[in-house]
Amino acid sequence: MKVLGIIGSNRKAGNTATMVSKILSTLEEMNIETEKLFLSDYNYSSCNGCEGCRKTYKCVLKDDMQDIYKKIMETDAIVIGSPTYFYNITAETKAFLDRLYCYEIFDSDDRSVWIPLNEVLGLKYAVTVSVCEQEKEEDMGFTPLALSKPLEALGYRVIENLKVLKVFEAGKVNEIPENIKKAENAGKKLGRYMLLRKNIAGSIKTDNKQ
Repeated sequence: MKVLGIIGSNRKAGNTATMVSKILSTLEEMNIETEKLFLSDYNYSSCNGCEGCRKTYKCVLKDDMQDIYKKIMETDAIVIGSPTYFYNITAETKAFLDRLYCYEIFDSDDRSVWIPLNEVLGLKYAVTVSVCEQEKEEDMGFTPLALSKPLEALGYRVIENLKVLKVFEAGKVNEIPENIKKAENAGKKLGRYMLLRKNIAGSIKTDNKQ
């Protein structure tokens, strides 16, 4: 079992990175393998709508997203976080999510009939982290939905949408114990889902052999 942490913030020691890292460290304590990446370390463009992925379910654009695709396919869950930029996710995060469009499969005669690749290969899990400096949740604007809705369409079961308010300066999130507790609880919950699935799958295989 493996979880990929995806950070859509340029600040390596920022609040979004801290929350995602805490979730991952909690998973590691449950003996679940994790990996973390910053989208700002990768050079990739946004989706251009060319539909080159229609038959292969693979993006034809040759940039650093190809490396991220490999990581995504190797993992059972993702934890993705973004700070709120003007009521929405960061440009890097939006471009990343748009590039996952290649994992959507459409019927050749009726595009209203479609399924995500994960529906074919198997359900995956996700946790989202939205960070905002303002005090009211409404000031996050579209950020939580902009993270969760695409993942749901891609066949992820989003089990937690963490919303972190009133943090701006790097490291500020550490001064609010409630936020760290949220991250720990989200990590534990994700881990429990993954372990439950693994245990039940193993039990079913054993029963079938009897």
